[in-house]
Amino acid sequence: MELGLQRGAVIVTGAASGIGAAIARLLAAEGVGGLVLTDRDAPGLARMAASLAPTSVETVVADLADASAPAGIAAAAVARFGRIDGLVNAAGLTTRGSFRTGTAEIWDTLFAVNGRAGFLLMQAAIADMQRRGAGGTIVNILSMNAHCGIPELAIYSASKGAMVTLTKNAAHAHMADRIRVNGINLGWVATETEHRIQTALLGEDWEATVAAAEPLGRLVTAEECARLATFLLSDASVPMSGAIIDFEQRVAGAR
Repeated sequence: MELGLQRGAVIVTGAASGIGAAIARLLAAEGVGGLVLTDRDAPGLARMAASLAPTSVETVVADLADASAPAGIAAAAVARFGRIDGLVNAAGLTTRGSFRTGTAEIWDTLFAVNGRAGFLLMQAAIADMQRRGAGGTIVNILSMNAHCGIPELAIYSASKGAMVTLTKNAAHAHMADRIRVNGINLGWVATETEHRIQTALLGEDWEATVAAAEPLGRLVTAEECARLATFLLSDASVPMSGAIIDFEQRVAGAR
């Protein structure tokens, strides 16, 4: 299967760990032309970049809660590689906030990182692709919670629902520009961040307990998500655009 990644420069957010790191590793293994990795975790980002040699890597330490961060990330990509061929919006916050516990501050923070930053990065990538008339691909890491969401993730679910709509909007608005935009609705994945959150909530053995109730007896892995994201970024998925793929073992409430 021809992926056609060798000539491309791809931005990956949240790249210091978890889903973003898994995607960056697979893109490097597939011979991507260049990577722009961004995260607010400077030491983790440096370790990730070092591990990907000899792939050409540019790192940008940035907090996506800052409205100016996306423009800086896009500028770094153009300065290093002269172009943006692909974008993976993998960074995100999962702060709890229900109709009982949610606050204006939680709303603003989640929508700034999960919604606004993703929109602004897509805007910058699309502008560069249009300027060069070269097309490109965008993959947004979304959530199964966008369908409705568990009660304590009401605000998070709304922020991911916004990105579902933006994914479809961008795909249909820019199909004629040969810019493809797709999304992956993830469920429970055993990332470093998830382990930290769930250990505090459910205890050290949370993963084994949760996995035992899943149809496959395990959780979806970051590497499995990376394979799908890489496919969607590649020429192998042409002409797919505007697709939102549920990447989980069950629909909430099903047995």
